[in-house]
Amino acid sequence: MHNIEPYYSWEKFYVSDEDVNSPFYGKQHSMLEYTDAIYDHYIHPQWDFIGSETLYIKILFTDYNRGFTIIEMIGEWNDAVHNDIMYFKRNIVDYMIKKGINQFILIGENVFNFHGSDDCYYEEWFADIEDGWITAINFQQYVIDEWKKYNLDSYINFDEFAEIVDWRTLSPPELYEKITKVVKQLIIYS
Repeated sequence: MHNIEPYYSWEKFYVSDEDVNSPFYGKQHSMLEYTDAIYDHYIHPQWDFIGSETLYIKILFTDYNRGFTIIEMIGEWNDAVHNDIMYFKRNIVDYMIKKGINQFILIGENVFNFHGSDDCYYEEWFADIEDGWITAINFQQYVIDEWKKYNLDSYINFDEFAEIVDWRTLSPPELYEKITKVVKQLIIYS
C-alpha cells in the first residue's frame, strides 16, 4: 500500500495544503518519511488523515465558484467499528459545506472494503447539501454491493458511475462536466 500515491497530475490546477479554504491548508507532507498506516500497512505520506484509523483521503481539486470538490480515498471504509463516515462528515464534509461546496465527487478505486452501520450521517450529509449531490466513481463492485445493503444509494449516486476509467485523462472541470451531465439526467428521470 505504501506505493499507492494519490493522483498528483492535477497539482498544476490545485493543491489542498495551499488552499486557504481547505481543511488541510498549511499541512506539510514529507516525501521521505512514512508515518501513517492502515492496520500494519504504511501508506504514502501524501494521503491526508481525517481522524479515522482506516480511511484516508486526498482532496484533488476544489472549485468554490461552481461548488464542487473531487476527493480520492484509500483504505477500508469502516462505519461499523471505526465510524469512518462520522470522521469524514464532521472533519471534512461539514468544513467544505461551510465554504460553499455542495457537490462531492468521491474516487474510490483504492477503497478495499466497506463495513456498514446505519445511514444517519449519509442522510444528514444529503440533507445538508440541498440542491447538491454526492457521486462515487470507480469503487469496487463488492463495496457498491455493501453500500446497497445499507441503502446508501438513496444518498450517493454510484451505479451510473461505477467505472469512469478515463478520469485521469480529463481535467478536473472536464470530469465535473461529465458527471454533472449524468446527474442532471438522473434528476430529470427520478
